[in-house]
Amino acid sequence: MVWTSEHTGRFLDHAADDRLSALFHLISFRGLRHGEACGQKWTDTHLDAGLITVAERLVVDGSEVDEDDPKTDAGARTIALVADRLRSCVGTAPGRTRNVRNGGPLGWKPGERRTTPPIVTRRFIELHEEVGLPPVRLHDLRHGAATLAHAAGAGLKDIQEMLGHSSITITSDTCTSLLPEADLAIAEAAARLVPRARATAESMRSGAGAQFGEGDESVPDGADPWGRIGDVNSPSAHAPLTQTAPDEKSEAE
Repeated sequence: MVWTSEHTGRFLDHAADDRLSALFHLISFRGLRHGEACGQKWTDTHLDAGLITVAERLVVDGSEVDEDDPKTDAGARTIALVADRLRSCVGTAPGRTRNVRNGGPLGWKPGERRTTPPIVTRRFIELHEEVGLPPVRLHDLRHGAATLAHAAGAGLKDIQEMLGHSSITITSDTCTSLLPEADLAIAEAAARLVPRARATAESMRSGAGAQFGEGDESVPDGADPWGRIGDVNSPSAHAPLTQTAPDEKSEAE
């Protein structure tokens, strides 16, 4: 399951003042793995250029936390980011100036203690429970980033490079979810591709009805019950009203 765009927006708004907001931003919009987000350093984060280089990740092994290369060769990548939004996330983050000067990770806590994937996961759960959002895994934010990119028009190859997948098949499987608004837009666009004769005929009839006064049930003066105007002095004009009308007779046959 992935969140809708509304869910993601509510979460990021709620987490805007949290010290880990920059990490959640990177995962939500650029699809970093949470180990990559925890290991992301300021020396590899180029806000002015609007780029980040994913060069390492943090790996938890029991009670040990180690730095390691990205999960796959494709995981080492340079991708674009929305610099203004990220800058707003980290502008007041505790220890930001010190970490920038030292090239430290984006997610270090004050006091230089490292932020690890389990810490980020626990904080993620706390934040989304506070705002009452549907329960998802932190990793599902990465899948949500792929879904958002797909809805915004990115191709599978673009998304593969963004996520650092080794195979486009993995990317295709990741992008199986559709945002409700994107699904509705696709359904409506598909329906517009098919010409419908009935819809055209109904449109023409409604136009003709408006032109000729269709829907007026009044009978002209001097007309018979079927709206026919004839010689009022002719015998047929005074025929009993129970006489079968020609149209009714033909339908009965």
